[in-house]
Amino acid sequence: MQWIQSLVAGSELNRSQLARQVCQQLDWINPAGQLKAMSCRVAMLRMERAGLIRLPKPTHRDSNGCRHPLPRLIWPPQRLADPNVLGRESLRLERVDNSQARRWYQALMEQHHYLGYTPLAGAQLRYLIWQGHELAGGLGFGAAAWSIAPRDQWIGWTAGQRQRQLHRVVNNNRFLILPWMRVPNMGSRVLSQVARQLPHDWQERYGYQPVLLESFVDQERFSGRSYRAANWLCVGQTQGRGKLEKHHRRIVPIKWIFLYPLCTGFRSLLS
Repeated sequence: MQWIQSLVAGSELNRSQLARQVCQQLDWINPAGQLKAMSCRVAMLRMERAGLIRLPKPTHRDSNGCRHPLPRLIWPPQRLADPNVLGRESLRLERVDNSQARRWYQALMEQHHYLGYTPLAGAQLRYLIWQGHELAGGLGFGAAAWSIAPRDQWIGWTAGQRQRQLHRVVNNNRFLILPWMRVPNMGSRVLSQVARQLPHDWQERYGYQPVLLESFVDQERFSGRSYRAANWLCVGQTQGRGKLEKHHRRIVPIKWIFLYPLCTGFRSLLS
């Protein structure tokens, strides 16, 4: 902390440059060997709010909350194909890697997912779902929940092991199939396909493969049938307290906890 304070006080670097220098000094890197500069910037902002350091003024206006124009509203096509015929066409997951795909993904979630679209920090992957030539929905994956008792008991790891290995658990935070895509078994087929594709995509982007997927299904809205059909395991339910509730009160809906191992021996890898 003293080194960071002296660096910030005696430097003419901007915030991004300071974060990179701190990462280099502390060897703060991800498994791919890349500096975790964004995580460092978040930490340094918290230090500043706590009065521990004084950062230079930002060089660019804060873009948080800015809205970019979305693609046109996503409506069902004028002529819907027969679901059974459409179901025989190829199912494809397009990784969201460019600005156009990102806008489509954001529009999908804002217009048709009950939770809407929320930007995520940290490691993440998103996919557009295509059935033949028809846009059918989207999937989002990001950081796992920090501490969930049924999941942690099922894995059997200690608190220290969880802290070291949690990055190898990935959370399926969005799953949307457009309501007019009534293709038989599409949900379970999508989940099975993404379980095969995601580990390689994650390896390519972040330099390591996750070994377990998790997802939380709102009991008041959904049955979790697609997850069960795709061989995900329901290991319990949340307590409805959310991330920030400190007084053991239920403030959010209770959700089923579903898990899907991506490899054999995942427990030994996590512990």
